Amino acid sequence: MQRIFSSVGGQFRQIERVEPGSWISLTYPTQEELARLSAEFNIDLNDLKAPLDTEERSRIDVENGYVLILVDVPTTEIRGGKPWWVTIPLGIILTDGVIITTCLELPQVLADFEAGAVRDAATNMRTRFTLQLLLRNAGYYLQYLRRIDRQSDEIQAALRRSTRNEELIKMLELEKSLVYFSTSLASNERVLQRLARLDAVKKYPDDDELLEDTIVENQQAIEMAQIYGGILSGTMDAFASVIANNQNDIMKTLALVTIILSVPTMVFSAYGMNVAAAGMPFSGSVWGFVIIIGFSFSLSLAILLFFLRKRWF
Repeated sequence: MQRIFSSVGGQFRQIERVEPGSWISLTYPTQEELARLSAEFNIDLNDLKAPLDTEERSRIDVENGYVLILVDVPTTEIRGGKPWWVTIPLGIILTDGVIITTCLELPQVLADFEAGAVRDAATNMRTRFTLQLLLRNAGYYLQYLRRIDRQSDEIQAALRRSTRNEELIKMLELEKSLVYFSTSLASNERVLQRLARLDAVKKYPDDDELLEDTIVENQQAIEMAQIYGGILSGTMDAFASVIANNQNDIMKTLALVTIILSVPTMVFSAYGMNVAAAGMPFSGSVWGFVIIIGFSFSLSLAILLFFLRKRWF
């Protein structure tokens, strides 16, 4: 899908045709759209297709007439019926006349720009627009990392009383998301560092400060991802032991209950033997049955009190 936006004239709006200083947003584009843009702006078709490969690495390529910037953006992916966080490539192509972005889907960072929610977004100032996009992208990394941390706290609360592996699997998914984030942020960091040194990208007077803010924001996201990853990894190891201890406690309780119930079972089994009535205690008494029942459960109660005193329950 292709959408065109322009802020020429001070108003950010969607337009029908490509104009100088406009932004072309491609979301899961068709082959026809890619071929048309490739021919119109003299862009290598492989550069337009590169962001559609989820395994594509972040980088900057300076070509004849345009600059390709590839970064990773955070988004959500449905796994097992639940949303989890992943990263996908986003391509930004800076030509002499327009900006072109290409992505497999519409991430939130692009949706904000398309909705006009980003203040002072100027499509005709291509470098500044790119830096604003990268800065907002780093902000979304921080936002999603905080969500991961909150979800981790919720899972930890459930793990304290759990004996199943479901919560551990959820934490494993969160750890996977943090690995994706850490790897992508490190790649984006290298792109930003090269962008700061690249003369092929023309910068406006205030762009250096904006680029510095973007680098700082990205570094904060890297540090946060590393901290959360370390905490999550240690927590998973600790709670794996907790689950094992919970299961051991259940097995211990069942074993003690079995011991307590085995005493009356042994007594009743003895009285179920085919022997002469004269040889069985209390066989001649009308209270014999009640006495045997009471004696058996008294033994069980004594064993229970012994276990409670030892704090085995």
